[in-house]
Amino acid sequence: MTHRGAGRFAPTPSGQLHLGNLRTAVLAWLFARSTGRRFLIRVEDLDRVRAGAEAEHLAELAALGLTPDSPVTRQSEQGERYDRALDHLRGRGLVYECFCTRRDVAEAASAPHARTGFYPGTCRDLDEGERERRRALRAPALRLRSGVDSWSVTDLLAGRTEGPVDDLVLRRNDGVIAYNLAVVVDDAADGIDQVVRGDDLLDSAPRQAHLASLLGLPAPAYAHVPLAVTGSGRRLAKRDGAVTLEDLAALGRTAPEVLELLLTSLGLPGSSLEDALAVFAPDALPQIPWVVDPAVLSSTPAPPACNPSVPTDKVSP
Repeated sequence: MTHRGAGRFAPTPSGQLHLGNLRTAVLAWLFARSTGRRFLIRVEDLDRVRAGAEAEHLAELAALGLTPDSPVTRQSEQGERYDRALDHLRGRGLVYECFCTRRDVAEAASAPHARTGFYPGTCRDLDEGERERRRALRAPALRLRSGVDSWSVTDLLAGRTEGPVDDLVLRRNDGVIAYNLAVVVDDAADGIDQVVRGDDLLDSAPRQAHLASLLGLPAPAYAHVPLAVTGSGRRLAKRDGAVTLEDLAALGRTAPEVLELLLTSLGLPGSSLEDALAVFAPDALPQIPWVVDPAVLSSTPAPPACNPSVPTDKVSP
């Protein structure tokens, strides 16, 4: 099977990858490969970046066999494409300045009849005199004049999903391009037409698909997969114990053993990515979160390997 498009995994280098992140990366690889797509990696480094995190992420993904088919891209290097997108939207009259603080937005969103978590358009219709006055007090963010209240997408796992759309931020008031604009522009520019990510991001898909339509870009095929969670149902995090590849390596668990754990959690053969790919079927995937018990991971460690696949000193790939 051949396909001209691509799937992707897009880590943020602000911390370590944990088992939930790695499981989603494995799924992104399986979805891409099973449909004849390329597999790409994009580093989403527009915001907080921890020194060395990108190299760690790429080394750990490679240790699991997840290597991209094209050079890794970085959002911090794509300023020109974001500027072009903003200019396109400006030219259509779809951008306006917003002077609201986070507190302003939170208070407006909590008002009676407001849609929880969505911007109510406070600054949408300010006249030029008022905008000029507010510019002297605070640098503006740029927001999208969306024009719709909702948008629908079809998710490969969740089915047809309709979600509310508001005047989302396009560029923050510190000049940094907002996440929603960056991912829409990057996916289209890099030929990514399949997006596999955690189902905590499902509610952002209608917003992003609508934004893509305004930019004249195709929306990708979405597959939002269940998260890895703790026994209490909380999303897995570094604070939950030995849940990173580095921590597990320190306990003597090799990268192939971690890969086996991840594949087994998906109901797939744990011997290799290739064996899992041979029987991979999206409709057979677990539809509930994977409950991870770090105590079990750390209580029965495998014997240390002579040449650990992921050294604890984190060598850059």
